Amino acid sequence: MKSALAVLSLASALLAAPPQNAPGASTSTPAQPEKHLHNIRQLTFGGQNAEAYFSADGQKLIFQSNRDPLKCDQIFVMNTDGSDQHMISTGKGRTTCSYFYPDGKKILYASTHLGSPDCPPRPDYSKGYVWGIYPSYDIFTANPDGSDLKRLTTTPGYDAEAVISTDGKKIVFTSIRNGDLDIYTMHADGSHVKQLTHELGYDGGPAFSPDGKLIVYRAHHPKTEQEIKDYKDLLAQSLIRPTYLEIWLMNADGSNKRQITDLGAASFAPAFYPDGKHIIFSSNVGSTGGMGNFELYGVDLDGKNLERITYTDGFDGFPMFSPDGKKLVWISGRNAKVPHETNVFIADWVE
Repeated sequence: MKSALAVLSLASALLAAPPQNAPGASTSTPAQPEKHLHNIRQLTFGGQNAEAYFSADGQKLIFQSNRDPLKCDQIFVMNTDGSDQHMISTGKGRTTCSYFYPDGKKILYASTHLGSPDCPPRPDYSKGYVWGIYPSYDIFTANPDGSDLKRLTTTPGYDAEAVISTDGKKIVFTSIRNGDLDIYTMHADGSHVKQLTHELGYDGGPAFSPDGKLIVYRAHHPKTEQEIKDYKDLLAQSLIRPTYLEIWLMNADGSNKRQITDLGAASFAPAFYPDGKHIIFSSNVGSTGGMGNFELYGVDLDGKNLERITYTDGFDGFPMFSPDGKKLVWISGRNAKVPHETNVFIADWVE
């Protein structure tokens, strides 16, 4: 969805399986009150978990995890109280970017399993902090229990970061099929593919507005000769460097593109508030050293009224509101027992 592969290196290796049906837990004390988040509950415990998104009825969450004995991310579902956690993907390859269809009859996710049943190699970090854009990723649908797996994308190269519109008619996703990382739409059955972005650079992590008229996404468009060379050199190795990403907005047909943030940071995982008038996202703005401290922020569609939502050191990202707007689910490093541990958290949202 809004987050997709881009920050998966933060949640790529689960160190231990969290207990199934585990009760909620109290959270670490934030540096300042997180006034919008009440009754915070931790749903997974231990290792790394990422990208938890609500079903349309608000009763279930779909997320990715690579708990033991898995070697890389697979897709899991659970109830919103953390109970009944179980894997629904094949257990082969690496998976990412899962999402429920609005009618609850299908799920959507990307997987590399057709390329190889083994986990693809990790990115080469000798090149610095980079993300792997695995060419064997394709987008699939399945029944909610993982059965009846069907491939939607068949072009060579990376296809992932898929989200379906609230009316269930269109899927928005990221693809390298035309040589650069751009955003596309297609019908829910994989037909009628349309390219929406054409700017050189990474356009990804798209998400529809509740009414389906807008798409929010993250982007980095290199400008200087050296930036362009660096970007193209890494892309040729199926890598990108996510140091700078800004939040962008466009109409669902690709028109009227406009940049929403100008933070000079790694801002990602944008999603709409239920009213469609604001955007929630994660950013490490103001951080120094490494990728720094990621927090959740809200902002108006015109880029005004930036508001920090979380105040807990470490990682807070991949936010999504429940369909009724009463809850927020996100991924956080709070309460981590070991470095890089990330878990799924849910809270009541208070305006």
